Amino acid sequence: MYKVLVIIIIGYLMGCLQWSYILSKTIKKTDIRTVGVGNAGASNTVTVFGWKMGVAVALLDIFKAIISILIIKYLFKVSFIENNIMYLYLNGTAVILGHNYPFFMNFKGGKGTASTVGMLFGIDYRLGIIGLLIILIVTFTTNYIALGAISLVLFFILATIYLDLGIVCILLATFIALQSIYKHIPNIKRILNKEESKLRDVLSKKAKNI
Repeated sequence: MYKVLVIIIIGYLMGCLQWSYILSKTIKKTDIRTVGVGNAGASNTVTVFGWKMGVAVALLDIFKAIISILIIKYLFKVSFIENNIMYLYLNGTAVILGHNYPFFMNFKGGKGTASTVGMLFGIDYRLGIIGLLIILIVTFTTNYIALGAISLVLFFILATIYLDLGIVCILLATFIALQSIYKHIPNIKRILNKEESKLRDVLSKKAKNI
């Protein structure tokens, strides 16, 4: 029980490093949640402040998940091939929850996509590479970040099942996926209504303003 609490607490606190909020407040003097679609995350940062700041946020959110899992690997001597890999899944899930529901932001955060990519890299770099390629390919093919994010979490479930990592890991991956899909419901509705901002349109507009 002690291990589980430590793993969850470390993950949640790392997840609470909400970089879109921190950078938007310090650099742009703006609360990211009050502009764009009102979401604190990399995708909304791209839409509002451009791809450079959006990429910076995404990388920082990826690395916080990687660092959190590396801490757990070090503290509890966990590796990808060991049975207690569920500790890594539990820690990654806590990071995503901290990102999505940070206590100092009244529990109104992001959607956890970049942190999920970081979780995959932290568990095993090969999963991270595949996951990153999936989200990039789907996003640039469909022109919608939300569809890339949903493809990522569906891959996460399938990869966990394929690698036979156990029921606990499958349940945690499913929880992460369901939460991501739920948080992207407004995006899906806007896509269906042809109201969602397309990635290439956003990038071209920002480029013209530079």
